[in-house]
Amino acid sequence: MAESTPQESAYRYEICFSGSGGQGIITAAVVMAEAVGTLDGKYVCQTQSYGPEARGGKSKAEVVISNKPIDYPKALHIDLLLAMTQAACDAYFFGIKADGLLVVDKTLVEQLPTSRAIAIPFTHIARHDIGREMVANMVALGAVGFLCGQVILQNLEKALLARVPKGTEEMNREALQAGIEEAQKFNLAELPRSFINDFEEGEL
Repeated sequence: MAESTPQESAYRYEICFSGSGGQGIITAAVVMAEAVGTLDGKYVCQTQSYGPEARGGKSKAEVVISNKPIDYPKALHIDLLLAMTQAACDAYFFGIKADGLLVVDKTLVEQLPTSRAIAIPFTHIARHDIGREMVANMVALGAVGFLCGQVILQNLEKALLARVPKGTEEMNREALQAGIEEAQKFNLAELPRSFINDFEEGEL
């Protein structure tokens, strides 16, 4: 039997989309999963949960991506956490891997638990640049798509346009592209290498 190459090794990448009910967190996760699974051809599982308050309460959705069949569908060690509210950031931050990435809506999240984070004003961009605050989730999706490196961005746009209501395609495309462009301004290599090192330095 031929030895497996590094390209054939199994990998697992976990994304958690979080915020409050009504922000379109679930929709963003579903679009990501459809792009990765249907169009990119990877294995993917998407799950979601709502807080007891429903609209306005905490909401999260997880997307697990792999090049092999996925044996457990829920996130175990988050590689990228998107937090669209301070409450979601505080609630779900501790599930991130030591070398994971925190991405927050700078408009609504003021206190960051680590410097290994990317802060982009998704809601402000949606409200002032796109003209509709309701597409902040698509601005965030564009940023997450670029920063995670797990999805072909053209396929992410195709999945988005196939799901949004007719007549809103251009607005959603613009929102997605705005998020991608904002994320491109950051250099991940300049961030601390891990949360653990970040915490240790803070304790010294």
